[in-house]
Amino acid sequence: MMAKRADASAGTPATVALARAGIAFTVHAYEHDPRAAAYGLEAAEKLGLDPDRVFKTLLASVDGTLAVGIVPVAMQLDLKALAQALGGKRAEMADPVVAERKTGYVVGGISPIGQKTALPTVLDESAILCETIYVSGGRRGLDLELAPDDLIAVTAGRYAPIARAR
Repeated sequence: MMAKRADASAGTPATVALARAGIAFTVHAYEHDPRAAAYGLEAAEKLGLDPDRVFKTLLASVDGTLAVGIVPVAMQLDLKALAQALGGKRAEMADPVVAERKTGYVVGGISPIGQKTALPTVLDESAILCETIYVSGGRRGLDLELAPDDLIAVTAGRYAPIARAR
């Protein structure tokens, strides 16, 4: 069982949403380097984690509707698979400005949890193999560790094979 850490400085809409839902999670903060090219890989490296357990949150437009795809940081989001998982035909990456406005988070710190607008969410099925996974906590340099099923529950999401090798 993971402990909830009450750390005022770590309070984000994501941590508030998890606490409100009664979901166990652990906050992991690290010193974010503004020069880092890949935020997710930076998190895995700084926290000393297997990149297969660290997931990035990506926003895409599926047939004109925003959706969230969550994939391991070393992989890419398969847009066709995401569209298929949501019953759509076509997907493309969302405009970063739109992504920030809809989620209330900044790019590189977009959490799948506690977004301003609830969006259809798909978590790559590889997460099922992990006892816990790490996702952005709502700002750069902050990751949350939680069980994949809890992430699905709090986002009303679903599993699907949406990741592909780079």
